[in-house]
Amino acid sequence: MAAPAVQQPSYLLANLKADWTTKPFLQRCQELVKVIDDYPAKELHLVFPWLVESIFGSLDGVIVGWNLRFLLPRMNEYNIVMDFLDPSGPMMKLVYKLQAEDYKYEIPISYLPGPVKASIQEGVLPDCPLFHNKLQFPMSGLLTLNPFEYYMFNFASCLIVPKTYPPGQHWSSSDSAYFVLVDAYLKHFLPTEGNVPPSPFFDPRGSVAPPTPRSPSVPYVGYGVHSTSLLKRHVSHQPSVNADPAAQEIWRSETLLQVFVEMWLHHYSLEMYQKLQSPQVKLALLQYRLNMSSMPCQPPAPPGSGTLHTYQEPFSPTDEHVLVVRLLVKHLHAFSNSLKQEQTTSPSTHSHASPLEEFKRVVMQRFVQQKLYVFLQHCFGHWPLDASFRAVLETWLSYIQPWRYTGEKSNPQTDVQNRTVPEKWAFFVQENLLMYTKLFQGFLNRVMRTDLVNAKNALMVFRVAKVFAQPNLSEMIQKGEQLFLEPEHVLPHRQPRVFLTPAHGGSFLSSRQPAGTDAVFKVKSHVYGLEGQDCQYKQMFGSELRGVVLKLIQIIAQARQTAKRISDHSAEAAANNSFLSWFSVGSSDPNYTFSFGENDDMGECVRKTHEFLDKALDYLCQIFRLNAGQLSQLMANLASTEDDGGSKQLPDCVQSENGLVLTDLGRMQIINGLRRFEIGYQGDPELQPIRSYENAFLVRILFNVSSFINDRMGDHMEALCSRQDFLGCIGRHYLTSSSAGAEQRRRRSPVNRQASVCPQRARLSLRVLASYRTLLMILLLYILLALFSFGVLSSTALILLISLVYELLLVVFADKLKAN
Repeated sequence: MAAPAVQQPSYLLANLKADWTTKPFLQRCQELVKVIDDYPAKELHLVFPWLVESIFGSLDGVIVGWNLRFLLPRMNEYNIVMDFLDPSGPMMKLVYKLQAEDYKYEIPISYLPGPVKASIQEGVLPDCPLFHNKLQFPMSGLLTLNPFEYYMFNFASCLIVPKTYPPGQHWSSSDSAYFVLVDAYLKHFLPTEGNVPPSPFFDPRGSVAPPTPRSPSVPYVGYGVHSTSLLKRHVSHQPSVNADPAAQEIWRSETLLQVFVEMWLHHYSLEMYQKLQSPQVKLALLQYRLNMSSMPCQPPAPPGSGTLHTYQEPFSPTDEHVLVVRLLVKHLHAFSNSLKQEQTTSPSTHSHASPLEEFKRVVMQRFVQQKLYVFLQHCFGHWPLDASFRAVLETWLSYIQPWRYTGEKSNPQTDVQNRTVPEKWAFFVQENLLMYTKLFQGFLNRVMRTDLVNAKNALMVFRVAKVFAQPNLSEMIQKGEQLFLEPEHVLPHRQPRVFLTPAHGGSFLSSRQPAGTDAVFKVKSHVYGLEGQDCQYKQMFGSELRGVVLKLIQIIAQARQTAKRISDHSAEAAANNSFLSWFSVGSSDPNYTFSFGENDDMGECVRKTHEFLDKALDYLCQIFRLNAGQLSQLMANLASTEDDGGSKQLPDCVQSENGLVLTDLGRMQIINGLRRFEIGYQGDPELQPIRSYENAFLVRILFNVSSFINDRMGDHMEALCSRQDFLGCIGRHYLTSSSAGAEQRRRRSPVNRQASVCPQRARLSLRVLASYRTLLMILLLYILLALFSFGVLSSTALILLISLVYELLLVVFADKLKAN
């Protein structure tokens, strides 16, 4: 638990701790409201860290707090908590009360996101202004924050800190108190209409002013990531006494967004961390180490410092984490799009714009773009290949479609797909080119390895294809790629450019880029800034990716055929399982099992799969301009690979001394449900597990009887089956038919050859008499014959005679078919 710099005994804190576990929740909150109103900031500042930890939980996850992520509207405490933590509620009133007195609180650096922590340990100051002038020298391992920053830091950490929750509380949704509070804070501090409400305790003498921009101009070198300030460049800036009141309020909006972005998006793997280290950063780091090594009395280095490998954060975001990030992205789009039209079109009005309007203009590019890109790229590469990826997918699609959050009312009669993307968004597409092209390539890599017969996976392919098929979007992406690929030597002469970045300006509200900066330079800056100077860019509409799309279209077509076969099989199984067929015709396969309610659900899922894949094919043809002839050729090539076996075609295998062995292509076919092995019981039919349509007692009794007969009469049955006359045909029909089907199935199985060899002995099998269907048919025959005044003995003899004649006819016709 973090604590103030100076700890003093507090009777108020002691009393609150004593009452925390004994009094009801409502009474505790009422007393807290009274304490916040009545006590001065001098007493409350000692209570504040304990109260924050009791609400949001400890940063190490040991203390759970109020379980905001699992607090739902149906619970009694929900409304109490929402009123207490509301942006205009008592807790925020306490934050403002302490903020007016300029109290400071400390948080260990070890609880910062992995990249930030590693950067500080390397001696490099993170580029986010949130961390500027907050680190103590010599390094104490603590970050000093004001009350508002401290509160938001703990609130944001509540989402990502793993906690030990009581049993039965591992469920959350978008209705949880935490999700609703995030939305409330975003709407309050990043309003789409009006200004940020002023602090009720505003005091120019004590309130913290927005960070003061630094003035030195640092020339921009190449297209790489901007160089990062070193810790030794620490410059403490004082709050501006004559600060603009509007700027005095906008700093809370900037701080809230910086905390959310740093805590929720600034996580990635070690490889990505090393990749993002630009040459400028590495050079500055080397200079810092040389200066440290030249000191006469060098302090001992902390364990693990001095190497990029100090960053070892295992980052695995949860579904809830991604949903909150999507909520942030959607609101930031709405916040940015609420900028007045004259502010977006007239550069001459930029100098007269309010701090909030300027903040709206730069919020996406300067706050979110880089970290969200790395966050999504990490998720695309590490998320499991299942339907849970939908949360990541929708977050990505929300970011690349800012025109959906303009607040403009569209004509409901107009089809969504027919709405052309306005030309004014071409600049956004160019400045976010990698968000469209590189992540689309990452999505293709995932799709090639997923089961597209699954309706949820097919829906994701349909969603992406539908978004990229919007009219005018593909042309914008192509234009952006053309700008990036334009050779440097044909660019017109430019004046030296100065990029005042967060690393040099302290605030994202510093001077913007020169208005004359052309689109080519901006696209190149974007790509090289995110991927590094040595990146090998692959065009989305180039020949290489076009070949990948053609392969995807083939996989989609194969998945459609598989879905159709499954649908046909489901319909056939449903017919066989009908009530009347249970009494008469049914499957005689010993591996057949009954499934009643599953067929309808499967048929509906397959129907949706077919619909999604059909539309996805159409959209992909629109995006990559594939004509009907190319698509027909792909389908013809696919049809030529299918043999007459249809659904019985085996996956791609090679023959070895141990039987069939799957190839890589065969594994891909199985994963995508394109082909499969016939799964069935391949042992002794007499010893297979008792089926649901068999009587267990009769199965065991009849097995013992048939085993006794086979032991006593085995030699005679062998002799009978070896005869070449009519009696031999009857003997082989009755005494060896049980193993013929199993042998036929073994031929299409990858089972070891040695295991598949079993002796074929003539034997009698009575197991068919244990089937409920056989017993029911015999009972119905007895009832029918009783209606014609047949006795039990005469009915039995007649049934045996009919069965014998029926089997003899089967033997005769079977022999004739074999002869022909």
